Amino acid sequence: MNIQVRKLNFIEELLRVSDEKIISKLEAYLKEEKKKSYEKELKPMAHKDFYAMIDQSLKDSKEGRVTSNTDLKKKIKTWK
Repeated sequence: MNIQVRKLNFIEELLRVSDEKIISKLEAYLKEEKKKSYEKELKPMAHKDFYAMIDQSLKDSKEGRVTSNTDLKKKIKTWK
């Protein structure tokens, strides 16, 4: 059975659940597992890379390659 079939079967079973406590537990479990999965993918950054990013950011700022808070908020509104 492939993952898509398993997801559909799970959804069908979930739709039959009427106990709110079960739904809450499933939501909490899913959120926690997604968080764990995301955290596994994070890699520590070397100090030299971190400081290189800071130096680049300062250079960008001095050379005017920045976005104002106001402009960023306007841009974010178009993402929705």
